Amino acid sequence: MRKIGLNTTRENILQFIHGFIDERGYSPTVRDILKGCEISSTAVVQYHLDVLEKEGRIHRDPEIFRSIRLYQKKSTVIVPILGTIAAGTPIPVPNSDNWTTPANETIELPQDMIGIKQVFALRVKGQSMIDALIDDGDIVLMETADSAENGEMVAVWLKDREEVTLKKIYVESDRVLLKPANQRLKPMQQNPDNVEIQGKVIGVIRKL
Repeated sequence: MRKIGLNTTRENILQFIHGFIDERGYSPTVRDILKGCEISSTAVVQYHLDVLEKEGRIHRDPEIFRSIRLYQKKSTVIVPILGTIAAGTPIPVPNSDNWTTPANETIELPQDMIGIKQVFALRVKGQSMIDALIDDGDIVLMETADSAENGEMVAVWLKDREEVTLKKIYVESDRVLLKPANQRLKPMQQNPDNVEIQGKVIGVIRKL
């Protein structure tokens, strides 16, 4: 299958280089590539190698024979964006099962940014977390969780209202405080039985 955004000849050259190195343990020459990819001239090979180097797909040292090295693309993971969460007054959502339904929108992120966590994303509505550098329109990355330490930012499902909100959580003996990161807004006091943690914030992607 052809890769989007990559010229077919250059794709063939990359595949040839990869196979050549795997088989022989060293890089091919320009003439190896010309023969292996059935290209018309060494000048054409050089042109495509120059493009690949500018694109950051290969590296060559002009002082070293057989110096072509492949730059491997970092592995990525597709994170589902499951909707909008209020950083302010909670907003209604259909029911808590919506956190596990397939997403209509996704975002691709580096694997090393996510690790092995089970992660989803939500768009933020409101500015109650502005002092935590989470603004209206930002995307928060959430690790799936049903518990959290005091002071962590969490997505909380309020059962009686069937609403979800983004706040810092503080669990006390007989109540749960959901605190905004905005001095102009007051904390929300909730009965522990009414609060269901859906996930906790592990990162923020800023809007431009």
